[in-house]
Amino acid sequence: MKWNKKFIYPTSTRALINGKRHYDIGTNEKLPSVTTILQATQSEEKKKSLANWKARMGEQRADRIRDISAMRGTSMHTYLEGYITDQKHLDLTALGKEAGKMANVVIRSGLGDLEEVWGSEVTLYYPGLYAGATDVVGIYDGKEAIIDFKQTNKPKQREWIDDYFTQLAAYAMAHNYVYGTKIQTGVILMCSKDCFFQKFEVSDKEFQGHMHTFLKKVEQYYANCTKDKEGQGTKNDQKV
Repeated sequence: MKWNKKFIYPTSTRALINGKRHYDIGTNEKLPSVTTILQATQSEEKKKSLANWKARMGEQRADRIRDISAMRGTSMHTYLEGYITDQKHLDLTALGKEAGKMANVVIRSGLGDLEEVWGSEVTLYYPGLYAGATDVVGIYDGKEAIIDFKQTNKPKQREWIDDYFTQLAAYAMAHNYVYGTKIQTGVILMCSKDCFFQKFEVSDKEFQGHMHTFLKKVEQYYANCTKDKEGQGTKNDQKV
């Protein structure tokens, strides 16, 4: 694995607007994050599935599972970022040790094919539309690729993670537009809390399909925002 800093990536700050994550990349506009758009345009089927899971678990338990998973994922990402940038990270908390073991599984089983790193924890944006941060951009197994690390409570089946592929496709479109690249591959390196490793790769026509899916979601997101503004305007007129 070698570094090739061939692109200059922007710095950014994150902000919440109406409870939704946005990125300020210094262009006098705050762009909604990729995850914000995906969450706001979830299918009714997925919303129902999440609601049913929360009902089975109970609200407090479901929230605790979500929060612990998020903290574990953050720790694992920090460990992996430190490995890639050669800045060691050590977290001696119980959760940190668990995340460190998971990160080492990803390193042993998934990073051997990472040949060239263009950037780690990279902010990417599509002007006027959206922004986000991906874990790694570079050359993976001979192909230009967007690579993301994921933790999971239990192993996943490929058909369960379409949103992850769509997320990678969104980052690839942004990178291709701003930097003139032709990234057509996304790679998910995933580890469960029981240290079971999975690699998922999406490329070419399938990847392009996810690009089209995300563009439709962007269109839906902004259409919904316009409706919300018009609705708010109507309410304000009624108050006058």
